[in-house]
Amino acid sequence: MAQFPGRSWAPSASGATGSAGSSGGRPNGRQQLPRPKRPWPVRLRSVAGQVFALQILVVLLLVAAAAVALVVQSHGDADHEARSRSVAVAQTFANSPGIVEALRSPDPTAILQPKAEAARVGSGVDFIVVLNDDGIRYTHPNPDLIGRKFVGAYLPALHGQVMTEQVTSTLGPQVRAVVPVYAPDGSVAGLVSAGITVKNVSSASGRQLPVVLGTAAGAVGLAVLGTALINRRLRRQTRGLGPSEMTRMYEHHAAVLHAVREGVVIVGVDGRLLLCNDEARRLLDLPPDAEGRPVAGLGLEPAPLALLTGDRPVTDEVVLAGERLLAVNVRLTDQAGGPPGCVATLRDSTELLALSGRAEGAQRRLRLLYDAGVTVGSSLDATRTAEELTQVAVPRFADFVTVDLADEVLTGEEPPPGSSLRRMRRAAVAGIRDDSPFYPVDTVLDVVPATPLAGALHSGAPGLEPRLAEAAGWREQDPERSAQVLAYGVHSLVRVPLRARGVLLGVARFWRVDRPEPFEAEDLTLAEELVAHAAVCIDNARRYTREHAMAVTLQHSLLPRNLPPQNALEVAHRYLPAQAGVGGDWFDVIPLPGARVALVVGDVVGHGLHAAATMGRLRTAIHNFSTLDLPPDELLGHLDDLVNRIDQDEAASGEGSALAGATCLYAIYDPVSRRCTLASAGHPPPAVVDPDGRVVFPELATGPPLGLSVLPFETVELDLAEGSRLVLYTDGLVEDRERDIGVGIDLLRAALTGPPRTPEQTCSDVLGALLPEHPLDDIALLVARTRVLAPDQVAEWDVPSEPAAVGQVRAAVAERLAAWGLDEVAFVTELILSELVTNAIRYSTGPIRVRLLRDRTLICEVSDGSSTSPHLRYAATTDEGGRGLFLVAQFADRWGTRYTATGKVIWTEQPLE
Repeated sequence: MAQFPGRSWAPSASGATGSAGSSGGRPNGRQQLPRPKRPWPVRLRSVAGQVFALQILVVLLLVAAAAVALVVQSHGDADHEARSRSVAVAQTFANSPGIVEALRSPDPTAILQPKAEAARVGSGVDFIVVLNDDGIRYTHPNPDLIGRKFVGAYLPALHGQVMTEQVTSTLGPQVRAVVPVYAPDGSVAGLVSAGITVKNVSSASGRQLPVVLGTAAGAVGLAVLGTALINRRLRRQTRGLGPSEMTRMYEHHAAVLHAVREGVVIVGVDGRLLLCNDEARRLLDLPPDAEGRPVAGLGLEPAPLALLTGDRPVTDEVVLAGERLLAVNVRLTDQAGGPPGCVATLRDSTELLALSGRAEGAQRRLRLLYDAGVTVGSSLDATRTAEELTQVAVPRFADFVTVDLADEVLTGEEPPPGSSLRRMRRAAVAGIRDDSPFYPVDTVLDVVPATPLAGALHSGAPGLEPRLAEAAGWREQDPERSAQVLAYGVHSLVRVPLRARGVLLGVARFWRVDRPEPFEAEDLTLAEELVAHAAVCIDNARRYTREHAMAVTLQHSLLPRNLPPQNALEVAHRYLPAQAGVGGDWFDVIPLPGARVALVVGDVVGHGLHAAATMGRLRTAIHNFSTLDLPPDELLGHLDDLVNRIDQDEAASGEGSALAGATCLYAIYDPVSRRCTLASAGHPPPAVVDPDGRVVFPELATGPPLGLSVLPFETVELDLAEGSRLVLYTDGLVEDRERDIGVGIDLLRAALTGPPRTPEQTCSDVLGALLPEHPLDDIALLVARTRVLAPDQVAEWDVPSEPAAVGQVRAAVAERLAAWGLDEVAFVTELILSELVTNAIRYSTGPIRVRLLRDRTLICEVSDGSSTSPHLRYAATTDEGGRGLFLVAQFADRWGTRYTATGKVIWTEQPLE
């Protein structure tokens, strides 16, 4: 009931008003009446009294039912307890120690009678009787009955069964049990019977009866108290209003309810409409007999029906009801102790429908622009960016999207100058179906002049064709294809040129097929914003492609294009640039004097043009240092000095940051001695695969990277069998962000292990096993299979340090050249060796040795113990000597000097063809 705080006084018994001058201080002249004597709070004629009487009756019925149930349960519990106790006592005594021996003794009664009586007194049963297998009692509480036959059923116990039965004795109903006594061999040696009177067994149910009665008394007291409180509460809530005043109050509330301009609906807990005012009937189109009927059967729209039957509070939720837009508020009526159900207010907000639709459309457009900003341009690839534009616009904005770009944009070059494009290539197409009538990807499109497409490309302004079937100009681009597009059902088009930084890149076109509404001016604005962002991303991708192509071109120009011819090694190589940028990895194969070959693999730290240019400088320096025929450790030392100078020059000029360093592995292989000499400057060790397929990573004294100048470099010498494979690589092959270098080395070992393979096949197998999906660093791989110069291709002589030995050497050399079939070069070779041996005898110390090598060229070597290098000079006309090296340089193709640990070697090369 509603409370009225404004009425703080109690009404009079008669309802008459007092005089205007009464001193009671009551409004409307109501006179203060004397407070009557408070009556008994519960009257049987009132509703509270009738409820009280009903409660008392229900309590009494429940108490009676509980008492009867407890009595019945008490009898059942007592009988069950008597059976359980008698069986337990009988079995305990039957299994007690010594019972079997007592039964088989000469006088069982003398032994068992005291024990049975003690057990009977301790357990509280009426008797414990021990029987033999004939039913004769050995024990009994009454000694007169000992020796007599047991009265009752006991035969099943002789067969191992436990017997219980209820009999009536002089003390009342009694339960007794008979159990067997088992001998050690499993036979029944006797019987034990125990019994107890049922009335001596107390049950929990009987003890609960007083509790039930006490609870019933308490319930009656609470009912009296509760009825009194309810009666008092009702009087206080109505504030003593009488029937007439309650009637007037109801009429006033009804008038207000139907006069307001908001619909009011009250729904009961069972889903029935309890009350609705006139405004609610109008807004919901309710029938006249709607009150009292289920809300689900009134033909309401799904949205308002869900709110009225949802059993949840709602605040200003806007729903459609027919052609009206209703703002609905729902509150549950049981939140403050009221009856279950809900009350709903309805407000007509149809004028907000158009505004809400526009706001929703703006929200969708903003969401599309946000998604495009996040999605389009995720990679520096023009084609991929065009695909992202089509994917983000389908189907949220258009049913089909096509993007056409100039060929120069796809290759990273500058688009053709001018404000229009004559030819484009389809870069991306996407749609709601795969059977579109549009040109596929990679189709070349020639722009037809005087068409809307050509005009849009020339002016840079977007175009809108809301009804394609009524427009004729766009068909001139391709009449046959245009007819197929119209037949497919395409009915609306938006075209927007792709322009960024004043450069025309292509055009994007948006098509609608399934959506019945055509493109509008707002859609054209949205398409411009989408294409503007995509155009900037495509232009960034174009610029990156151009810069990347330039860097790759520079890098490839600095790398060896063709490996030089040589016979010491069979070499294969692979070079894979990183996808993210150009690095500084390089490799080299450099022929050296004496049929030897140098293998080089290096890696400049960093990426970009700077790393590529530095790599080119280091590679050139290695070629220059290799002409000096330096050992690997000395060559790396000179290279380290060069890197330091490069760093100092760049730091002084301020053109760039100091080089972080570079790594390099330099190896020299000699096919005559089968010896490989290596030195490393911070580079991963090579892999050596023997002819049987076993893989070894030799332990190198790995020095610091180039540019640090911390420690000197050291060399390691390896003897390689013929057919061994030497695998050199950069760290990009074995290490990346998702794989540690140790894991990469293990994978490389597994890829190299196995039967013999050619270097080309080895490169393919290694890259197939270790190449990551998206390489983040350059990869250089060099595989060399060793060859050995045959003994019949090598000739050596020890030369005494005396002038007469020169003739002997010339004769031996001529004989060996004749055996090799090289008579045509014998004269020149004898002349060269004569000069070199003569100089060695005259100016050097230590042993002198001559060696001939027949390889791709004829190699002559004269070694001695002196470290003094001869120099070529022009002799004067008056000089008697000084022309020997001049003659050697004239007749030999190449000549030079290299130093060894014991002296030097002067070598020459002569062509054989």
